Amino acid sequence: MFRLTRLEFDNLISQTVISSWGGRRKLPLVFTENGVAMLSGILKSETAIRVNIQIIRLFTKMRKFLQTHKEILHKIEKTDQKIEEHDKDIEIIFKYLKRLLDPPKEPRKKVGFRRKGEE
Repeated sequence: MFRLTRLEFDNLISQTVISSWGGRRKLPLVFTENGVAMLSGILKSETAIRVNIQIIRLFTKMRKFLQTHKEILHKIEKTDQKIEEHDKDIEIIFKYLKRLLDPPKEPRKKVGFRRKGEE
């Protein structure tokens, strides 16, 4: 059993599994797959045994899912990185558009041919 880091906990809150307005004051404790397996050897009640079997089945399904969908997860990660890059590019575009919409207030020096006496 170990305690989640703030980053891990914030990641869970950003998903739909944990309420963002909950009253949790401490970071939660969680089990690893091996921890659940060891715990199932200690607990003897029928309910505890059924719950631990379900948790171990869930860990097994998660492992299989990650192994079979590794390519998809890699592509999602690449797409996420591209989106972040595009967000930066879009910010730059909006910055320049705002400059075009809000021209400078000071008068600019005239460029070109001038006759004598003209400034």
